[in-house]
Amino acid sequence: MKTDPQIQKEVLRELGWDPRVDETEVGVQVDYGVVTLTGTVSSWAKRLAAQEAAHRVAGVLDVANDVEVRVPGDLARTDTEIAHAVRHALEWDVLVPEARIRSTVSNGWVTLEGEVDTYAEREDAQRAVQNLTGVRGVTDEMTVRSTRPVRPESVRAAIDEALERRAERAAKRIQVEVTPNGTVSLSGRVRSWADKRAALAAARFAPGVRMVEDHLKIDPSA
Repeated sequence: MKTDPQIQKEVLRELGWDPRVDETEVGVQVDYGVVTLTGTVSSWAKRLAAQEAAHRVAGVLDVANDVEVRVPGDLARTDTEIAHAVRHALEWDVLVPEARIRSTVSNGWVTLEGEVDTYAEREDAQRAVQNLTGVRGVTDEMTVRSTRPVRPESVRAAIDEALERRAERAAKRIQVEVTPNGTVSLSGRVRSWADKRAALAAARFAPGVRMVEDHLKIDPSA
């Protein structure tokens, strides 16, 4: 098991290795494997990149992202300009049903609303706008509509099969619960952030899933 100072050092190295992040802007604190990120960055995309970099380090159990976004003057955009950019981004993304998604921009913060067919489309819409210049944050208030009755046992089987394909080591240690309304809850322990991402991706792409609740814990000794 790595010590907290070792994890801190490796997270700082990972931040320095990732070209999307300026490691001098991000502070790193570690307490029993839980990493807290602090500091100020110029975009929401950089904030997410710092979070992803920390998760990639072996030994990191959880990440608390307290990094603030402050858009500098040369990158500042009016809410109207951002709203137009959001609309264009949604229109140009072939994976997003842009006609069913509406956005509201307030002080650089984008709120997405509307109905999509799958949880994956919901995530694709977020991804389409989170890297736009001037965006300070994204709030997802979209809902996933079901075009057919959801059978929990079918969703559970699809997730189990996907987990076996993508994260064979983790599949047997993950518990899957599905409610009749299509909410999937994953719990249990996985060995790495990569295993956790694979499990969550499998759940998000399963037919009929409306919401995914992540209760997975990272335990390298699992």
